[in-house]
Amino acid sequence: MGRLSGKVAVVTGASSGMGKEIVTLFAKEGANVVAVARRKERLDELAASLAGEEGKVLAFPGDISSKEVNEAMIDFAVKEFGKLDILVNNAGIMDGMEPIGNFSDEKLEQVFNVNVFGPFYATRKAVNTFLEQKAPGSIIHIASEGAYKSCAGAVYCASKAAVVSLSRNTAFMYVEEGIRSNAIIAGGFKTEIANSMGRPDMAGYLRVQKVLASAPTPGEPDEIAKAALYLASDDAAYVNGAELAVDGGWCAS
Repeated sequence: MGRLSGKVAVVTGASSGMGKEIVTLFAKEGANVVAVARRKERLDELAASLAGEEGKVLAFPGDISSKEVNEAMIDFAVKEFGKLDILVNNAGIMDGMEPIGNFSDEKLEQVFNVNVFGPFYATRKAVNTFLEQKAPGSIIHIASEGAYKSCAGAVYCASKAAVVSLSRNTAFMYVEEGIRSNAIIAGGFKTEIANSMGRPDMAGYLRVQKVLASAPTPGEPDEIAKAALYLASDDAAYVNGAELAVDGGWCAS
């Protein structure tokens, strides 16, 4: 029996990097998981690779910038597995390192749709599902040192600060209902997120290098999965509203 046996989880951004590792570890620890991302073929490959684990993985292709997708993925989990216990808001994209004077309207909309509106819609749906079930639940937000350090552009950093605030407020508002909400503050990791950046704004990029110079060697995505497992499990039953830094000590600099 794994640490998440009998639990049902929804994980966004599941086709690669941190999300893929979270789905993998959760399934090995017994959770039934709905894996959400845009790339269906990758989700299908992931589900097939985990077919022999204690937990079952179902693919749910969709763009989490859509309110309808965020609501439908949770409805799907409840329909297929009977309930929801865990939501992991992992999906995220970068800006182009633009300072506030240089960002485009399109970049602001694109980043906030994925990094902020997606988690807001998903969290609202998850909270109301937990309340309908009259059962506790755990929400885990994958945030970033960008919420505290100027390690990217104004849009990305502001989006991650919003996620941290969302996590804390949710924890406060629903503590009496047994709903836990925690944020993982990720440092630099070996993932595909840089591919979402496109051509960087050189003024911002060069300025940001002063901050990135203090960052430790990038970590492996499975380190985030281990932290998410802890927060999702009963071991963290008294952990609520926390901001868990998983950054190799970058937060101490």
